[in-house]
Amino acid sequence: MTVNTTSEVAQGFTSAAADADRSYDPRLAELARRAAAAGTVLLTNDGVLPLSPAEPVAVFGRVQIDWFAVGYGSGGDVNAVYTTNLLGSLVEQGVAVDAELASTYRQWCNTQEPPTEEWGNWPRFYPEMEVDEELVSAAASRARTAVVVIGRAAGEDRENVLEPGGYYLTDTEHTLLERVTAHFESTVVIVNSGNVMDLSWAEELGVSALLLAWPGGMEGGRAVADVLTGIAEPGGRLTDTIARAYADYPSAGNFGGQEFNNYAEDVFVGYRYFETFAPEKVLFPFGHGLGYTSFDLSQAHLDAASADTDVTVWVRVANTGPRPGATVVQVYRGAPAVGTLPRPSRELVAFTRTRVIAPGEAQEVTVSFPRERLAAFDDDGRSGHAHAWVIEAGTYPVHVGTSVRQTIEAGAVVVEETEVVEQLQEALAPNPAVPFDRMTVARDADGRARVGWEAVPTATVDLRERILAHLPEPIEPTGDVGIRFSDVVAGRASLEAFVAQLDVEDLAQLTYGDVEMNSPLGAPGNAGAFGGLTEHLRALGIPPVITTDGPSGIRVSAYASLLPCGTALASTWDEALLEELATLHGQEMLRKGSDVLLAPGMNIHRDPLCGRNFEYYSEDPLLTGMAAAAVVRGIQSQGVSACPKHFACNNQETNRIYNDSRVSVRALREIYLRGFRICVQEAGPFNIMTSYNQVNGQWAHYNYDLVTTILRGEWGYRGNVITDWWMRYAPDPIFPRLQDSATRVRAGVDVLMPGGVTWSSKRADGHDDAVLAGYSPDDTSGEHLTLGELQQTALHVLRMAATTPAARAAAEA
Repeated sequence: MTVNTTSEVAQGFTSAAADADRSYDPRLAELARRAAAAGTVLLTNDGVLPLSPAEPVAVFGRVQIDWFAVGYGSGGDVNAVYTTNLLGSLVEQGVAVDAELASTYRQWCNTQEPPTEEWGNWPRFYPEMEVDEELVSAAASRARTAVVVIGRAAGEDRENVLEPGGYYLTDTEHTLLERVTAHFESTVVIVNSGNVMDLSWAEELGVSALLLAWPGGMEGGRAVADVLTGIAEPGGRLTDTIARAYADYPSAGNFGGQEFNNYAEDVFVGYRYFETFAPEKVLFPFGHGLGYTSFDLSQAHLDAASADTDVTVWVRVANTGPRPGATVVQVYRGAPAVGTLPRPSRELVAFTRTRVIAPGEAQEVTVSFPRERLAAFDDDGRSGHAHAWVIEAGTYPVHVGTSVRQTIEAGAVVVEETEVVEQLQEALAPNPAVPFDRMTVARDADGRARVGWEAVPTATVDLRERILAHLPEPIEPTGDVGIRFSDVVAGRASLEAFVAQLDVEDLAQLTYGDVEMNSPLGAPGNAGAFGGLTEHLRALGIPPVITTDGPSGIRVSAYASLLPCGTALASTWDEALLEELATLHGQEMLRKGSDVLLAPGMNIHRDPLCGRNFEYYSEDPLLTGMAAAAVVRGIQSQGVSACPKHFACNNQETNRIYNDSRVSVRALREIYLRGFRICVQEAGPFNIMTSYNQVNGQWAHYNYDLVTTILRGEWGYRGNVITDWWMRYAPDPIFPRLQDSATRVRAGVDVLMPGGVTWSSKRADGHDDAVLAGYSPDDTSGEHLTLGELQQTALHVLRMAATTPAARAAAEA
């Protein structure tokens, strides 16, 4: 199927693609449209929406034409087959858009090109047309309802800022809203933004409806038009809390630091903070979102469960409104009244979407969650069980509802004696040389929770001893005995027997990608390749593995589908829809020559100013992990691979390649690693990408505890781990004879991507030589890399390479 790119609704992408093929899968486009509508969040509505088909509507704001379909950077620079905007989509659907006003905006936009899109200097907003009282008054004489569109861009390598045109409205935008709300009977405001921005003006100006439209990809304009006209429900629910003021966010005082950020709010991220300490500072609560009908939840009850069974919640959901519709049922755990571990007052433990329920009808909804979701992580032993997931004795209320606030109590789980869910070991604790305090729960004279502070537990483990005690055993080398990689893929030989044939040079080569992006071994515009990069490795049957960005579409030189951003997808709270969308996306990967999609982005929305939040899902790790697992399952069902990123704590763009995320082990376990763990254990991604930043003093791509102790050791991950593109080079702080990529391999990070050295040159013609330089076959002390470590890396890389279409085709030949 092709599109007419000359129409107003379907805008051709401005970047030239290497091919002229604009064909696409209409099923994928339709699912993208559905997902964008399902992720659109209706925050307020006095009844003006959906729009009446016969009523004229005056549409203001240049973003109705210059629509933000996606964010910028590696997560957004897709050569889209087409994009849509709001004005064209409303006209296409037959809405009685005020023609005179629309013509004025078209003419003005034709003469006002949007700001240039340069890497790391993305425009945060497009300057708005000045609108005088006369123009607004004239439009109000022709229509009773106005729609005003406010837009904000977001992008990699650039934060949002506390300035007009960033987090705040510009004077021109504020004046526009003042004049429109003063002249029109009803004013609908659409915020088309990749970031949460200040919305306090909506209360101040008394808008009739407020709609949050995340960048929805190539069908985003049509999806919002569907929602405005009632063709589709505004299905989205907030994945973040929206506070009344930026200063109200618990991260506000510790975000954006050049050298480091103390994650002082600890586990009290987002709604965990607001619901515990500051409910009055919330403008729109986590999980909130309206539809075009209303629901009543009743008869909630639960099976309290034994220690060996899930907790099951039953609730009756009745449609009490005028239209068919669906809603999201959310289940939250309350905090026990007593206990040694300070707990947020509420934590999400389960969710599901109802089916579409007709007016006057009801659905009996059942939601279950593992009992272990009642646990907290003890990082200092105060519960009597240090470095363990613990369910302390006490009563845990269970609440069910349609947001973190709109709930009814379903009952409680009573824990008679403290239970140890999982006993672990100390790992990844902060450096004692840089101590800091973390937020905790204190009580006032009336027993109400207030913010308290305590010192963060710091590292005591001897990491050198841990590493040396767990060096992998080598596979006895055999030399070439005639086993080819196709034999492994076909099941005729073991992967270990194949690796035993490889010499040290081959093993070292497998730890590097193909020098630069756009590898000649793959589709033009690819992000890089790894695996069979040399003639000798390819002669053994190892294929090159081709990677492409990214979360919102396949970023190659050819045209490709542009999908809703990560926040839009998570706002659907619909795992089945995400998996279905990702399945078709995986089919497009096959057509475009991508073996590995560098997605999904999984970092936590710690602060609303993070420029890359649009790629990520939520402030909540459970929602993040479940959404990511659905995407991974869908992609990998088609025989290609996902690559969740950025592991871990990549929560700001400011100086991200050097910044140190200083965070307690408890916050790491409960917030920043938990989503990745859920994704690994629910979906089994074949690849994972580390982050640029340091985690408690060590870069993620050198971090043994992060990758080997936790990811591989505790979670059982057997896949391939790659770096983000162009890692930081540094000497090994523990083993003086190692540096750079040798440290990376020892940490368990398999492949340097894209493989070349761009920001800190080591060798002009390619990658660093640290792996071979750090290897010594005669040293059994562990001061050098060992054969077992190189072979272990090869096993990870080749296990992934065996899943590729090229490897499967060779095995079947």
